[in-house]
Amino acid sequence: MKRSWLGFAFLALLLVSVPVLAIAGSEITGSTDGGAFYKIVVPDHWNGDLVIWNHGFSLAPPAPVNDLGPLAELQLFEGYAVAASSYQQAGWALFKTKNDLQNLVGVFKGNFGTPNRLFLTGGSLGGLVTVAAIEDANIGNVVGAFPFCGAVAGSRNWDAALDLRLVYDAVCAGVPGAAIPGGAEGLPPHASFTPTNLAVAVNECTGILTPPAFRTPGQNERRKKILDTLLLPENFLLTDMGYATFGMSDLVHDPRKLSGKIGTGNVGVDYGDPAINASIGRVSPNPGAANRLWKNYTPTGNVGKTKIVSLHTDKDGLVLVENEGEYAMVVPARNLTTAIVVEDVPTHCGFTQAEMVAGWESLRGWVGGGLQPTAAGIQATCLTMPATFSGPCRIDPGFVIPDMDGRIRPR
Repeated sequence: MKRSWLGFAFLALLLVSVPVLAIAGSEITGSTDGGAFYKIVVPDHWNGDLVIWNHGFSLAPPAPVNDLGPLAELQLFEGYAVAASSYQQAGWALFKTKNDLQNLVGVFKGNFGTPNRLFLTGGSLGGLVTVAAIEDANIGNVVGAFPFCGAVAGSRNWDAALDLRLVYDAVCAGVPGAAIPGGAEGLPPHASFTPTNLAVAVNECTGILTPPAFRTPGQNERRKKILDTLLLPENFLLTDMGYATFGMSDLVHDPRKLSGKIGTGNVGVDYGDPAINASIGRVSPNPGAANRLWKNYTPTGNVGKTKIVSLHTDKDGLVLVENEGEYAMVVPARNLTTAIVVEDVPTHCGFTQAEMVAGWESLRGWVGGGLQPTAAGIQATCLTMPATFSGPCRIDPGFVIPDMDGRIRPR
């Protein structure tokens, strides 16, 4: 008879109540033929399993790996080897992350042998890299995965970026200093347009960087129009515009991604505002680019026997919580537990240590033979965390994930 997952969580708590110290062991770093960097740490008391950390979105070129994820110190203490790869591509790196992880596991095997089991973890874009690897990377015996604040709806997130950019262009048209070149392609190729230029333009239109008392009535009206149309929190407007401009430009113009073609479109989309519907630019995606974007990557739910715990904050303005609902629609319920943290102020990946450790330990207990955890059980585990891991614990077991169509209008 299987013991309940709470029993395994209790055993885990006995471990995590011990102060986590630096772990002696073996560490190797380097780069692969594909151009990605890696870092691998194996503790002296290695349990034979490997945890792979997948990092988030970055437009910076690949660089040596310093970060093994927010749980690495605990995982090493628990006996796991921990490894991470940079991605050989910047930005939306899903076109090559399968190869990056295959290369990383190959390096690990060549130095330490084949791990018994693999656990995959990742935040933000790394959450999507994690779920894509379960389905498509064929890197070994992946028994568990812990994506958090993950873009797990996949390429549909680019529909949101396109909508924001084109709504901005429509609402801010004619405002002096507010124009941003490029439209649906983000920026024209080789445009000399910087993040500072973007901040100045968005502020001219919306006053987002201006103290509220000094914003003009026009700025207030335009800012409200954009935020109300797209249901975005104000503190994410400039960040989201960065992704819709620089991130979109990289996606469209990188010859190893969409090679100059647009993979998203908005023909026929109703934005719920007659003035925006009448003035917004309308774009049809290139069919080949749209298909390539969908394949790199939109989850299919083919996860085999892998057990997945997914964590998200409810007010995330960058990777919307609705991603979790989209993912749950394709993954068998027996494979997936989703837990939503309810926060007062919108954040991206703004989890407490206690919430993160509770999610990880719940996954470990499940993989170890316990019952599938619930959101209520993860919250209960969080509440029993020792002071080593700071709280609070804000998981709402009754949270109902809204329909993505209410935030990202269907194409």
